[in-house]
Amino acid sequence: MDLSNILVIAGKPDLSELVSQTKGGAVVKNLVTGQKYPVFKNDRISSLGEIRLFTETDERPLEEVMQAIYKVQEGKPTAFDPKKADSKELFGLLEKALPDYDRERVHTSDAKKLFAWYNVLLGAEKITLDEENETKE
Repeated sequence: MDLSNILVIAGKPDLSELVSQTKGGAVVKNLVTGQKYPVFKNDRISSLGEIRLFTETDERPLEEVMQAIYKVQEGKPTAFDPKKADSKELFGLLEKALPDYDRERVHTSDAKKLFAWYNVLLGAEKITLDEENETKE
C-alpha cells in the first residue's frame, strides 16, 4: 500500500488523490465524490505517506497503522462514526490495532482523523495488505 499520492488539503473535506502536477500546483481527485479540482502551491497539503503515529518506542508510518486497523476490522469499516464517537470507542479500537501507541501524545482528534481516513481509504479501495507483512506472520 502506497499512501504517498493520497493528500490531506487544509480547508477541503475528505482525502484527495494526486492526478497530475501542473506548473502552479496540481490536479487532485476527491476520494469520496470523485470530483477533480486544482490545488495550488500556497495550499497547505500533506501526504499521508509522510504522516506517522507516535508509539511508546518510536513512530509508525500511517501505512502500517492502516494495515493493522484493516486486520483488526477484518477489512470492514469501523462500526462507529469516527467524527461522533467518544474517546472510549476510538482508543479501544486503536488499542486492538496498535497496542503500543503513545497514550500521552495521540489525542482524541488524532484518533478521529485516523479512523475517518481509514473509512475513506477503505471505501476507495486504497488499503491493501503488504505481502511482506503477510509472509512474516
